[in-house]
Amino acid sequence: MYFVCVSNDLIDYNSILTECGVGSSPSSLVIKNIQDLSEHYNSLALIGIYNHILLNVNDAEILLHVIKLTDLNRNLSTLQILLDMLKNNIKVSEEDYDNFINVKALCAKAISNYKDNSTVMTLLDCMNNKNEHYKVRLACADALGRIGDKYAVTSLIDVVEDDEEKSVYLKESATFALGLLGDIRAIDPLVSILESKQGLLDKFSFLKERIVEALGKLNLNNKKVLKALSNSLMDSSPLVRINAIEAIMNSEDDNAISLIRPSLKDEDDEVKRNALIALYNLSGRDILDEIIELPTYSEFLRNEAKSLLEEYEGNDE
Repeated sequence: MYFVCVSNDLIDYNSILTECGVGSSPSSLVIKNIQDLSEHYNSLALIGIYNHILLNVNDAEILLHVIKLTDLNRNLSTLQILLDMLKNNIKVSEEDYDNFINVKALCAKAISNYKDNSTVMTLLDCMNNKNEHYKVRLACADALGRIGDKYAVTSLIDVVEDDEEKSVYLKESATFALGLLGDIRAIDPLVSILESKQGLLDKFSFLKERIVEALGKLNLNNKKVLKALSNSLMDSSPLVRINAIEAIMNSEDDNAISLIRPSLKDEDDEVKRNALIALYNLSGRDILDEIIELPTYSEFLRNEAKSLLEEYEGNDE
C-alpha cells in the first residue's frame, strides 16, 4: 500500500478503509495496515481516520487496536465518539459478544485518561446500569476513580453498600475508586462493610482487601479507620492481614509497632514476613537482632531476619 498525505478536507476515508482491507482481509492484516498509516499522515489526519474507523467499523479486534491508537493523541473529537460507544448497545452476534464487551471496557479506560469531568455522568449512568455487563460497569467505576471528580463518591458508596448488587468484582472496583478519590465520606460505610464481613473467607476476601487498601488511603489518623485496620490483623484471609499490616505501617500512629508485633507469630509465613518488614521499616535493626537471638520465633522468621540483616549491613558498607 502507498498513501499520500493530503489536506484533511480532501481525505477519502472510505478509500483508506478499503486500502487497509477492512471487510476483505483478516483483522491482523488490517491492523498492520492501520498501524502503517502513521508513516504517511500527520497526527491531525490520523485522528480523522481513526475516528472514521470507530464510527464505521464493526470488527472488535480492529476497534480495540484503534482505541489504543487514539489514546496516544486524546483529541476531544474522539472523546465524544468513545462516550457514544460506551452508551450505545452494540448489536452483535453471540460469538462476538465478549469481544465487544472488551471494546466498551476499553472505551471507559480511554475516557478516564482525558481527566475530563464532563464525562462523569456518562460513566455513572453506565456503572449504575444493572443490565450492562459487569466488566463494563467495573471499568466505569475504575475510570471514575482515575478522573478524580468527587461528584462520583456518593454513587460509588451506593454500589459498595448495595446488598442486591450481585457483582463482587464491581464492588471491588468501586472501593478501589473510593480510595483513589480520598473522600472521607467513604470511611464510615467502608468500615461498616469491613466489620460485617470479618471472619468470612470466601468471595468477600478480595473485597475486604480492597477496603483495607482504600481505608489506608483515606484517613489513617481517623480512630475508626485504625480500629478497623487493627481488627483486620485477625481476619481469616492472610492477604487481608497483610494489607492491614502495610496500612498500619504507613499510618505513622504511635501504636503501630505494638499493633503489628503479634503478627510475627501469625500462622501464615507471608504474614510473618510482611510483619517483619513493616517492623524493620518502623524500628530499624533492633527487631532483626531480637528475632535472630530469641528461640521463641520460628526458624522461617529467623532466616528472613538474617537475610534482611545481611542486606542492612551491605547497605552500610
